[in-house]
Amino acid sequence: MIPSILCYHKVDPRLELGFTRLGPRVFRRQIESLAKAGYAGIGSADLKAGIVRRTTNDSRLTVVVTFDDGYTGLAEHAFPVLADHGFRALVFVITDYVGKENTWDVQYGWRKFHHLDWDVLGRWQERGMEVHSHGTSHARMTWLGNAAIADEMVRSREEITKRLGTAPAAISYPFGAVDGRVRDHAVSAGYTLGFAGPGQEGADPMLLPRLPVYAWDAAGIPFVLQDGLLGRLARGGAKVTNRIAVGTSLVQKVLRRKYR
Repeated sequence: MIPSILCYHKVDPRLELGFTRLGPRVFRRQIESLAKAGYAGIGSADLKAGIVRRTTNDSRLTVVVTFDDGYTGLAEHAFPVLADHGFRALVFVITDYVGKENTWDVQYGWRKFHHLDWDVLGRWQERGMEVHSHGTSHARMTWLGNAAIADEMVRSREEITKRLGTAPAAISYPFGAVDGRVRDHAVSAGYTLGFAGPGQEGADPMLLPRLPVYAWDAAGIPFVLQDGLLGRLARGGAKVTNRIAVGTSLVQKVLRRKYR
């Protein structure tokens, strides 16, 4: 059975007009609650091994914690909390924007956020926060031609390898947008794990579904992990929100900026 895969974005005390920011206190409460409930946060190697086996001899409850975009707030507000509880995590970085402002994004509320730089990423990778690819520019790859998809996939993987000395095994498809063509490009580029959005089914390691944790999820154990009505509503809301995010790509296209 594939572990549940959580998807976070910003963990930052600054408010913004958007739904991808989670406050540091809420994030800490969630990780502490997961640890107290007996969950272990595993990395890409254990995830891959579990997918290959399709069954596990490990009696632990497991969860995979992932972060898209790689914002600076993670180093202060998220990574130390995870390390304190022995959790590993996967951080997906946009290689053209490492160490820079998130000018690729539509600035709802005119608030900009910075991305982690390579030095910080390297230090935290040594402590179990794995660095993987989110493409070079956060482009919606299903809207790109084959040459552009290949560039996003290959160049980002090469840059991470050069900077950190470890070839990333995984890619998170921006916006969770993936089809058969994008999947095949990821395999050709050398990735062995591919992370999509909510709603994907099956056990294809290149089409792994994730459960986004958005700003309104202030529970201890995130609502998207829970059973019952609240859990179903949260998972349904995550699917709808993920689809609404196509608006960011459309706005950037109108503004003649790079796709998110």
